[in-house]
Amino acid sequence: MSDALIYGLAGLGALVGLIMIRMPVAYAMILVGGIGTLLLNGPGLVLSQLKTLAYGQFSIYDLSVVPMFVLMGAIASRIGLSQALFRAANAWMGWLPGGTAMAAIAGCAGFGAVCGSSLATASTMGKVALPELRRYKFSGALATGTLAAGGVLGILIPPSVVLIVYAITVEANIVTMFMAAMIPGLLAVIMFLLTIAAYVAIRPEAGPRGKTPERRELVEASIGVIPVFLIFGLVIGGIYAGLFNPTPAAAVGVFLVLAYGLVQRRISLSDLRETLLETASTSGMIYLILLGAEMLKIFMSRSGLPQEAATWIATSGLAPMTVLVILLVALILLGCLMDSLSMILLVIPFFWPVLQEINGGVYQGADGAGFGMSTEDLKVWFGILALIVVELGLITPPVGMNVFVISSLDRDTPMIETFKGVMPFFGAELVRVALLLLFPVLTLGLPAWLS
Repeated sequence: MSDALIYGLAGLGALVGLIMIRMPVAYAMILVGGIGTLLLNGPGLVLSQLKTLAYGQFSIYDLSVVPMFVLMGAIASRIGLSQALFRAANAWMGWLPGGTAMAAIAGCAGFGAVCGSSLATASTMGKVALPELRRYKFSGALATGTLAAGGVLGILIPPSVVLIVYAITVEANIVTMFMAAMIPGLLAVIMFLLTIAAYVAIRPEAGPRGKTPERRELVEASIGVIPVFLIFGLVIGGIYAGLFNPTPAAAVGVFLVLAYGLVQRRISLSDLRETLLETASTSGMIYLILLGAEMLKIFMSRSGLPQEAATWIATSGLAPMTVLVILLVALILLGCLMDSLSMILLVIPFFWPVLQEINGGVYQGADGAGFGMSTEDLKVWFGILALIVVELGLITPPVGMNVFVISSLDRDTPMIETFKGVMPFFGAELVRVALLLLFPVLTLGLPAWLS
């Protein structure tokens, strides 16, 4: 084993140790990447990185979409779009058994389409939907489990900041990733609704019917949600139709949600100031993690560790699909301990070369064809699968950040009950992952059709 490889393994161990003692992931990656490069190549390269790397990373045009979509979500959280979405969904579905919980899922999907953050979706929709779920005497497990699970829809339904960051990390096309995420995202919504229906069929007392709305109430609620559909349609529809790229689309989205808030007098100057500060803080955090990930990537690449791991796994004799499943299980486990953005930036530089090597490198499986798709298609397919399983960590013990968020809003329901309530949705997600593994066309079909 070469000295460089030993440095790489030691650096990986040090990184895990720093994260375990709760050092912020960005700082841990910068520290390990900087010291590792210093030991391997001397101070000259490190000083050169400090001089040019940050500018080189942050001046990437595609990254300018990140603060725009973050700002769009921050404004949407303050102007009442979540209330309008839930009210409309509840008017249409609330009269069904478990209907108010189904409305919460539909509201989470709609809000995720203009927000793109899982934690923000769970928190915002939790504040809106929990009072209604309590009013109709839903069980604590079903109510809180539904909202915690509904939050994971925020990462996949475009626009999604993590989806954008993944695309930049593996050099995939952002528009193609948005297209590929649509059907898996809609599939998640459908499966969550079916999960609630099955839950209340087994335990009817857990999800009573709501009241049947009057026609006037149904019409008013439906009209109230039209601005959300217009915003989503113009932003995502414009991207799909080729009218504009993601960055101009994000700017259009910010303008539309801000204009709607001003016209409806739902946002004040102080609110606007808070959204700008929130956007600056969140974007700064994302950019710092990106810088740390790049420094770590340079160190690991020079140590040869990712390449060695890719070669070892690719020549191990394991079938390509077996390797992919192992990597996805590892992502689920790691997702219990870290946030999705950090996970993508930390792990993908290790996992992606493995799959790339298997698909077109030394070992191509028993049929000689790897995964049977091009490298570009593999980027898209693996990216959607990776984002889904990483988000499962948000509802998986012992951490489950979405569960913590919802539990903080509902002190009357023990956290163990929330975890029990979220398990049926976890099972539904595993089924969705299996379907996407068995039928890649669910991910790749829409981009191929629209291209």
